[in-house]
Amino acid sequence: MHFEFLLEEESAEAALRFLVPKILGPEPTFRIHVFQGKRKLLANLESRLRGYASRPGNWRVVVLVDEDREDCHAVKQELEVACLEAGLITKTEAEPGQGFQVLNRIAIEELEAWFFGDVHALCTAYPGVPATLANRAKFRVPDAIAGGTWEALEEVLQRAGYHRGGLAKITAARDIAPHMDPNRNTSESFRCFVQGLVAAREQGAS
Repeated sequence: MHFEFLLEEESAEAALRFLVPKILGPEPTFRIHVFQGKRKLLANLESRLRGYASRPGNWRVVVLVDEDREDCHAVKQELEVACLEAGLITKTEAEPGQGFQVLNRIAIEELEAWFFGDVHALCTAYPGVPATLANRAKFRVPDAIAGGTWEALEEVLQRAGYHRGGLAKITAARDIAPHMDPNRNTSESFRCFVQGLVAAREQGAS
């Protein structure tokens, strides 16, 4: 079985290089394609999906974008429409028991919320970060962190003495993701991402 990931930024690629094998196991193969931002991904999505529609074999496409403080439902609908126009069935639109080719997922509000969902991994990568971080009111619900999750991560890391020149998102992803355990993550959008991938893998194996 093969997975094609369509992403909006390189930091997501850096994280998924480590996370996908943890979620799917060693057998499925995968390839990652990074676009220069969400708008470019969305502008090219339908034509890209049409190319997959005629491809033979056991494959799934996974589209992952950040919410970026936009209307989550509107973003999801835009993704779903592109798939419909390309003639592909998404997990959301599939009837019970029906197969699907595309999994659309949104990191709420940004990828960095997934890192806050696993404070143990964050502290392992950056030992100066206090282990009590998850107990603070601001960080208890990773997907609801106010003021932007990448800004919050930058602030936390700088206070601990890291990334003093500004958050290097790709570096942070490469540092944190290897220590993440998908089973303990408290981010709801990350859990939704994991559940979707597992469903796609199980469907492909049946």
